[in-house]
Amino acid sequence: MDDEKEMMDFLGIKSIEELFIDIPEEVKIKGLDIGDGVDEHTLRLLARKILSKNKSSFEMPIFLGAGVYQHYIPAGVFSIASRSEFYTAYTPYQPEISQGMLQTLFEYQSYIAELTGMDVANASMYDFATALGEAARMANAINGKNEIIIPKNIQWEKKSVLKNYVKGLGMKIIEYPYDKKSGKIDMESLKNLINDKTAAVYAENPNFFGVIDENVLHVRELGNFVYIVGVNPISLGLLKPPGEYGADIAIGEGQILGNPMNFGGPLLGIFATRMEHVRKMPGRIIGMSKDKDGRRAFVMTLQTREQHIRRAKATSNICSNEALCAVFSAAYISFLGRSGLKRLAEINMSRAEEVRKLICSIKGYVNAHNSLHFNEFVIKIPIDELELHKHLLSRGVHGGYLMNTWSNNSFPELGNAMLFNVTEVHTDSDIKKLVDALREVS
Repeated sequence: MDDEKEMMDFLGIKSIEELFIDIPEEVKIKGLDIGDGVDEHTLRLLARKILSKNKSSFEMPIFLGAGVYQHYIPAGVFSIASRSEFYTAYTPYQPEISQGMLQTLFEYQSYIAELTGMDVANASMYDFATALGEAARMANAINGKNEIIIPKNIQWEKKSVLKNYVKGLGMKIIEYPYDKKSGKIDMESLKNLINDKTAAVYAENPNFFGVIDENVLHVRELGNFVYIVGVNPISLGLLKPPGEYGADIAIGEGQILGNPMNFGGPLLGIFATRMEHVRKMPGRIIGMSKDKDGRRAFVMTLQTREQHIRRAKATSNICSNEALCAVFSAAYISFLGRSGLKRLAEINMSRAEEVRKLICSIKGYVNAHNSLHFNEFVIKIPIDELELHKHLLSRGVHGGYLMNTWSNNSFPELGNAMLFNVTEVHTDSDIKKLVDALREVS
């Protein structure tokens, strides 16, 4: 108590409450109703009781994708990423004592650049959505224009994050439609929206509907703008990379590459670009150099955030990144290798097609788009989305993404519909459980 009085005397105040005098009375609360403290053993018992309400994907097969995906992760990935020098490392400001982390991030960048067909990748963004926001801002920095054209059929969360990222720049977001039958880009409508104010055009392949859209190959032909392409990195085991069809920036979600679902996070934003734009790219880049004795060494080559350079020259205000998630991804890709990634992509695509056909054989379930899909597909369903979701849960199955209930009614043209995701982890019994439960309400 004497220490407290001494501090208040030094500050020239008579009570602790004076420290919070700037807070308006109308927003203050009396306190938090969190109950009395408990001993550690009681707390553990309480935590176990709460956690017992959860069901893992092993107890309840999950067919929900739409951004976070369940893939098998080799035990070796956890073994590598859980090493203390990775697990506890922060920003490697001192390269001489951070060579392991720097080398791993360099390898991660190299893998992503090769996967996307781009010249250079950074050492990660927060997630797919923030990577899109940063790409839009980068496009504005490249050409000074203030309109970005995006597909109508992207996840609403991405759209929300994008709006926040470009608001300060005064950028305008314009949506182009998709073909209702195929789910692909409506190329004629997109062409008519492009003008001399267009900073960037954004496209996805596969798109939010899981549709493999070959129209992305021809977007570059429509004009002079920054072409941003969003990808599922595993699909690049089969599909042509963005760098081969004119993309200026490639983005994606790296959680897919060796990171657990973890209740939806943390995630990992993939970001790669052409060398000509590297000075406009946010984040940081790890490079390979030599030390004073001529030995190979790794360093932070570009650090374009406010903490490192003058604020006016910073390309981003990101003050952290997802380095540990990038370590997971680097280890995962190295375990798979080129042939393993291709095989995994083949399994995901064929398995999803198998399940799509099974579901569409049930009366009342209709395929929404007559296109090739990667590992997700939209099915129009015979009853209310939420009712079907509850029914599946009661049968021990977590179904797909509710296209309107969970998307602020973004796709009314689909009616009641679910986006189902299938990966290599889904067993025959998992699929049978889903199909049998769906058949009960056909």
